[in-house]
Amino acid sequence: MSFSSMVKEELSHQMSSARHCQIAEITAIISLCGRVQISERDSYCIKIHTENMAVARKYFTLLKKTFNIKTDVSVRQGMENRSSRIYSVCIRKHEDAIRVLQAAKLIDLYGEIEENLSLAQNVVIRKSCCKRAFIRGAFLAAGSISDPEKFYHFEIACTAPAKAVQLQELMLFFGLEAKIIQRKKYNVVYLKEGSQIVDILNVMEAPVALMELENIRILKEMRGSVNRKVNCETANIHKTVSAAVKQIEDISYIRDHMGFEKLPDTLREIADLRLARPEATLKELGEVLDPPVGKSGVNHRLRKLGEMAEDLRQRNSVTGA
Repeated sequence: MSFSSMVKEELSHQMSSARHCQIAEITAIISLCGRVQISERDSYCIKIHTENMAVARKYFTLLKKTFNIKTDVSVRQGMENRSSRIYSVCIRKHEDAIRVLQAAKLIDLYGEIEENLSLAQNVVIRKSCCKRAFIRGAFLAAGSISDPEKFYHFEIACTAPAKAVQLQELMLFFGLEAKIIQRKKYNVVYLKEGSQIVDILNVMEAPVALMELENIRILKEMRGSVNRKVNCETANIHKTVSAAVKQIEDISYIRDHMGFEKLPDTLREIADLRLARPEATLKELGEVLDPPVGKSGVNHRLRKLGEMAEDLRQRNSVTGA
């Protein structure tokens, strides 16, 4: 089961105790994956279609619990993907459809359907608990979450720009700065930061998925921290080795072209020691000296040898030696 399916499965069992929250969730599901059909006799019916059985089950349960109405449930094979299933839940009885639409404020006093299913001024989402329920329903109807092991991405696809903007405003109420992008015929409301996806799971009341995501985030951060530390240590080792190789080259050049006899005792001592211990760190070299010398002192002496070697190379290049 994908992470997205796991979240939807958990949310399908999350049932609000308050009727107004149940209505808000029903409203979201109808708004994002439902349609209202009106017959020639002005008879209304509401249909929703989903590829997720958990979503169909949740919608069916909400209607039963909230309105105690009968619905027809059917399953058919997917058109594009023959292995997928399309679940349909239909409120066929005109009186029941009207009750649901009126409760959801998706129909006006004259029986006209709100085409954009406007939410901004909709009384069903005035309370913060109802806003949570609506976002939960919207995700169940048209949302997805990527596998957090790979990358972080949460989205809800809306068919109309107005719906996307209104959903974005609902998320902003909870401090979530969602963005909107046009993708084919959809207006997609999305979040890409791991911390914000944790927050939206909390808003939708999916504690199990939230903890799973947090565990994955912690492990990824730990792996990232270890990798950064290893990379840093590798870079330091490379830098140290490169410096040691250069020091040995400089000292060998001085030995071969001038000899150590003319060097001051302090420089001759460190030159002999570096050639004898090419793998040693500056600290280790300093500890062997008598008396011991700190890292900065060892580095100063080796730098002096480097300057002497460079000066010697330049003089030899002029004389052709």
